[in-house]
Amino acid sequence: MNSRFAHTLALTLGLPLTGITVVLGGGCDPAAPGNEETVPLGSADGFAILAKSGVSTVPASAITGDVGLSPAAGSFITGFSLTADASNEFSTSPQVTGKVYAADDTPPTPSNLTTAVSDMELAYTETAGRAPSVTELGAGEIGGLTLDRGVYKWGTGVLVSTDVTLDGSDTDIWVFQIAQDLTMASGVRMVLSGGALPENVFWQVAGVVELGTTAHAEGIFMSQTAINLQTGASANGRLLAQTAVTIDAATVIVP
Repeated sequence: MNSRFAHTLALTLGLPLTGITVVLGGGCDPAAPGNEETVPLGSADGFAILAKSGVSTVPASAITGDVGLSPAAGSFITGFSLTADASNEFSTSPQVTGKVYAADDTPPTPSNLTTAVSDMELAYTETAGRAPSVTELGAGEIGGLTLDRGVYKWGTGVLVSTDVTLDGSDTDIWVFQIAQDLTMASGVRMVLSGGALPENVFWQVAGVVELGTTAHAEGIFMSQTAINLQTGASANGRLLAQTAVTIDAATVIVP
């Protein structure tokens, strides 16, 4: 049975979506917005975590990549046991393989962070403005699905209650536009297959991004509200929040 027909039939009859494959890429125009065009992150691309009001951790987390905070000061980066560099342009932490920057560090760090935060906000707006190819998939429940490339949009929140797979090549782009929260249940995984890359997956979330205990996520997460990783959660990607990022013994790795 054609997978798109099967998915539509399942929704119509109220059948479970688990195991249904949504295939979009085969009939998509490669030049269409959101298909083969990546989202430009500008200088925000230099960070594993970038936030505006705070970054906090419950040790021991493990972050591979830089951490940035602006316009809030370094005192709002908590739980990292920071040590200022001799230049005072950044700090280091035993939990971060990279550098930690804050708005009150020595120049040129403040202006660099201002630019990075502006680029983060521009990327969020650009992502939100892309024309969707699929709307309201699964009424906001995408657990158990295999999703091809495309631009997916919801006027609600999105729940990932069981593993979800993104299947495509290393040039395919996924964009997820979510009007409310993105919630991953504990122990659930986002799985990339067929060569799909985390740097080509973009989650634009107006609400909170919440990863449950030991959940694993893939992609660039851009939240207008907050990003929270519960105990043991992990993300292969970037956490870009217009407020705060909170992690608890979590792992974040820049792809």
